[in-house]
Amino acid sequence: MSENIQNDWNEMVEQMNDAVADSMEQNMQAQAALVEAWSDAFDNSVPEEDVVEDGIEGYNRAYEVWMDAAEQMFEKTTDAAEGEDVEPTEFRDIWLQSANEAFKEVMSTSAFASANGQLVETMMEMQQEVDEVTQDTIAQMGMPTRDDVEEVGERIVELERRQHDVEQKLDRVLDALEE
Repeated sequence: MSENIQNDWNEMVEQMNDAVADSMEQNMQAQAALVEAWSDAFDNSVPEEDVVEDGIEGYNRAYEVWMDAAEQMFEKTTDAAEGEDVEPTEFRDIWLQSANEAFKEVMSTSAFASANGQLVETMMEMQQEVDEVTQDTIAQMGMPTRDDVEEVGERIVELERRQHDVEQKLDRVLDALEE
C-alpha cells in the first residue's frame, strides 16, 4: 500500500513538474515573441533612451513576477510533499495570475506603447497601399471607384443646392406676380 502511495505521489509530482516546465517554456516563448515583435515594430528606428529604460524596467518587473510565481509553485509543491491538501487548480491559478501581472507590467511601459504606435502606423500605411491597389484594379476593370462615387455624390449635392436656389427664386417671382 505504501509503495502505491509513493508511486502515485511520484507520478503526481512528475506531472506537476512537466506542467510547470511546459508553462514556463510557453511563457518564455511568449516573451521572446513579444521582444521580437518589439524589435520588428521599431524596424530601423532607434527609440529614445528613456523609452528603452522604461521597457527594460517593465521587462524586469515582469521577470520578478515570474520568479515570484516559481517560488509560490515551489512552496505549494513542498506543502503537497509534506502532506497538505493542495488542489491542482492552485498551481494553475498561480500561473494565470502571474501571466496577467507580467503582461500588465510589460504592456504598461512607454516602450510597449511606442512599439504599438509604430505597429499601428505601419498597419495603416499598409492598409492605404492595399486600398490604392484595390482602387487601381477596380478602375482598370472599368468599374467606378470610391473616388468616382464620391465625385458623383458631390455633384448630386451641388445640383440639389442649385435646385433649391432656383425653387426659392421661382417662389419669389410667383409671390411678386400674385401681388
